[in-house]
Amino acid sequence: MPSLNIHRNDTVKVLRGSDRGKTGRVLRVFPDEGTVLVEHVRVVKKTVSGKQGKRTKGGIAEQESPIDVSNLVLICPNCGPAKVGSKMEGDVKVRICKKCGQTMLTKK
Repeated sequence: MPSLNIHRNDTVKVLRGSDRGKTGRVLRVFPDEGTVLVEHVRVVKKTVSGKQGKRTKGGIAEQESPIDVSNLVLICPNCGPAKVGSKMEGDVKVRICKKCGQTMLTKK
């Protein structure tokens, strides 16, 4: 699978699905599956059992579920939702916004 244009801590907008229109920060990227975990998007309920030795309480917990990359668009800080391109600056490959041409900052 080719490398993804969406990285951790990017802001993305959901294009399709029940959470259409929501925006959130990328928590984790799974490049092998082509999916991404987005904060407060596609939240599911999961039953959690209590651990007696650790004294944790069981019950129902909410957590994010992975969403496919094809259902997301990256949000440029300058112009909003936009497609992503790439170019070489020196010997470093950087992501650029196709609308405004600005480089997308990657927080690592």
